[in-house]
Amino acid sequence: MIAIANHTVKANGIRQNYIDAGTGAPVVLLHGFPETNYAWRHQVPVLGELYRVIAPDLRGYGETEKPAAGYDKRTMAGDLAALLDTLGIEKIALVGHDRGARVATRFAKDFPDRVDRLVVMDNVPTRIAARDLDAKIAKAYWFFLFHLVPDLPETLIAGKEEQWLRWFFSDWAYDPAAITGEAFDTYVRAYRAPGAVRGAMADYRANAEDVAQDQADADVKIACPTLALWGANFGAVGELFDMPKVWAEMAENLRAVPIERCGHLPHEERPEAVNALLLDFLDGWNG
Repeated sequence: MIAIANHTVKANGIRQNYIDAGTGAPVVLLHGFPETNYAWRHQVPVLGELYRVIAPDLRGYGETEKPAAGYDKRTMAGDLAALLDTLGIEKIALVGHDRGARVATRFAKDFPDRVDRLVVMDNVPTRIAARDLDAKIAKAYWFFLFHLVPDLPETLIAGKEEQWLRWFFSDWAYDPAAITGEAFDTYVRAYRAPGAVRGAMADYRANAEDVAQDQADADVKIACPTLALWGANFGAVGELFDMPKVWAEMAENLRAVPIERCGHLPHEERPEAVNALLLDFLDGWNG
């Protein structure tokens, strides 16, 4: 049984919370929306048998600080760089899901010498989603557009965090009951915390900055080995985009794998399949 500990440090000017488990070559897991680092509960014990696993709460989420600004992905990638500096870690294998995949992609571009290999999970890169936006995509991404509206989401969600989250977890999963019980209750508590909904909305509201950053280096492909995973049955990603083609635009050394009978949350819906793919991809990473 590996030791799994929770820590808090000050890095890049904010208080960052992270899980630290296992020993060996470092593997960083970045969660997405509507989650926290609790999302990796099925991966941390498995990967921690072979690697040192670091799973932070992103800026604005979970137990990490929720400042008013700094949600563009370059700053959030800087949060990770500062956390790694504080921990004395130079190079990592990096795994990101959803919003965490956006941070991971920016980190891989801004700090290429610090990433040995990259996994992006159920994510269409910000630049490509914005470029290809049409009525069909806008309908699937209604929440993305809604979250951009200042103040209104926070007002409508306050006191209804349970109903708001239930919609996402039911609609986004292949099995609508995949995230229930203790797992769902854990997320509800997290998003009822002061500033939690605002922090998540601020992440989305950095979209214009994120697109500008992505356009500035659109011609630079990620050079490290990259694994793109996605749920084959999620209407806003695998069923809407040609994911191998999408990620071929982003990475020059790409493996692309759909996960069947799976929606937007592969690591929670199909953890055994995801863990097997991660272990295979990480094989040979020795720090």
